[in-house]
Amino acid sequence: MKNETAFQRCANPACGATYGIREVLTACQRCGALVDIAYDWERTPLPWKLSDFERKWATRNNPLHFSGVWRFKELLNFAPDNQVVTIGEGQTLLRGEPDVAAYTGVKSIRLQYEGLNPSGSFKDNGMTAGFTHARMVGAKKVACASTGNTSASMAAYASASAEVNEGRKLEAVVFVGSGRIAMGKLSQALDYGARTIQIKGYFDDAMRRVTEVSQSLGIYLLNSVNPFRLEGQKAIMYRVLEALNWEVPDWIVVPGGNLGNSSAFGKAFKELHDLGLVSRLPRLAVINAAGANTLYRLYNTEKLRWNGGHYDRAKVEAFYAQMDAEHRDANTLASAIEINRPVNLSKCLRALEWLNGVVGEATDQEILDAKAIVGRGGIGCEPTSAASVAGVKRLVADGTIGRDERVVCVITGHQLKAAQTTVQYHSLTGSKLRKELGEFGVGSNPYANKPIQVPNELPAILKALES
Repeated sequence: MKNETAFQRCANPACGATYGIREVLTACQRCGALVDIAYDWERTPLPWKLSDFERKWATRNNPLHFSGVWRFKELLNFAPDNQVVTIGEGQTLLRGEPDVAAYTGVKSIRLQYEGLNPSGSFKDNGMTAGFTHARMVGAKKVACASTGNTSASMAAYASASAEVNEGRKLEAVVFVGSGRIAMGKLSQALDYGARTIQIKGYFDDAMRRVTEVSQSLGIYLLNSVNPFRLEGQKAIMYRVLEALNWEVPDWIVVPGGNLGNSSAFGKAFKELHDLGLVSRLPRLAVINAAGANTLYRLYNTEKLRWNGGHYDRAKVEAFYAQMDAEHRDANTLASAIEINRPVNLSKCLRALEWLNGVVGEATDQEILDAKAIVGRGGIGCEPTSAASVAGVKRLVADGTIGRDERVVCVITGHQLKAAQTTVQYHSLTGSKLRKELGEFGVGSNPYANKPIQVPNELPAILKALES
């Protein structure tokens, strides 16, 4: 390990145990905490300034330079170039939306649209890094628990892995809870050839079982507890900075489920600041769905903090025990963040400390309304993505985010991931909508673009168009 520029390190500062980069870990073997990918920056060639990365776009016929993750390889330099697994991820978009600005009350708000990734979600940023490490260690099978996007992304990379793995595809195994996966996402996993195991229960149950199965059978686990997944997701922030001409925004706002993105974003900015590549840090806002608000309650009600690594683990366990006693299951239309026990809780707390962050929440009604507003600008997003916009609206209303501050909302997935919910919002009203979506507390659709039903007669159609 002494000759490696990258290694793995326990995220618990009180432990700090280190491991080789080719070891397969989901937790520290000494204390059980999560692990990070760390670097010997003195032995890693770095650009003098971030804008130096722009030169690589001129040689985008190189697959590593075309990738919106590996174009920044010096900042996640854990793999030899010839081991990288890429399918062209990271060709994403940052753009302003006047309707979103008016809706939230922020003058300068931009949407980082990750729905343009090959599998339609931000997960591809992390999956390219996870599959690269899987290839480095000679994995034959990969597995994940999923509410949808992780399984779609993992299945896509497994299906495409033959091109870079001597003609052999990695076998993909997906664990999902019964009835807890959007059909658009499940269709991807099935179409891409993943073996799908559906168990009775929720995401947390599927996560528990896939962890046990992976340990028992030696399968490479690709949930965000895998530290390499989070390394790839750092690149989302590099692309945000690139689109902003390398200027740091005032706020980064992201939906919170398993808390991998928020953890990765905190690490990305902390490393850039420590390296002197940015002069200031943004603030971070993590937005839970109200029906799956573990982080929100722990952070705002229980006052849980990272505290330099000495966070109150007993408080977390007591919270989980009470949650179990009350049979309080996560329940939200934003299925990608319908999670009770976020596996990256501790890393997210660390990111919140590093970036002076806050935690908000939004109801399903607020999320669907925000989703409709986002769609007016020509960016279709799944419900989970719109939690960031709904959260900004709340945080502006309570004075946390200033109207003149520069805000970036991460839009995590494509609209077609949950097309049925979109159609129901725009088509159904009142009791019909409550019948379809009522268990989630949704009962109106003030921003609906309802289809107009007319007889198949020209005068009736002309009259409808004139009204």
